[in-house]
Amino acid sequence: MPVATEAHHRRIAEMTFASVYPHCVAKVEKKGRTVAELHTVLTWLTGYSDAQLAAHVERKSTFAVFFEEANVHPRAEEVKGVICGYRIEELDNELTRQVRVLDKLVDELTKGRAMNRILRSAG
Repeated sequence: MPVATEAHHRRIAEMTFASVYPHCVAKVEKKGRTVAELHTVLTWLTGYSDAQLAAHVERKSTFAVFFEEANVHPRAEEVKGVICGYRIEELDNELTRQVRVLDKLVDELTKGRAMNRILRSAG
């Protein structure tokens, strides 16, 4: 597995949500899921409304700003596994881990996982 370097963490922090969002939309739609389902996942993770997500796209917020202003769901800690070659639970940089959690949730959505499982619903 690759090692997450300081340069990697810096690139993640400087990347904009606006640059990633269209790829997320295309990925979920290609796999038969909807933008509404994507927004459900993003809202669960960040606490943002659809309007707030749109504002972050419009502002071209970096991931550093996007997650700094977010109210990250406490159960996001339960998201584990490998995404983009990185084991989420082993990442020591909080922002990089949060971005990889976002990636993992989108990946779970595209793989057809049930929404209650994606959102780590109790019970």
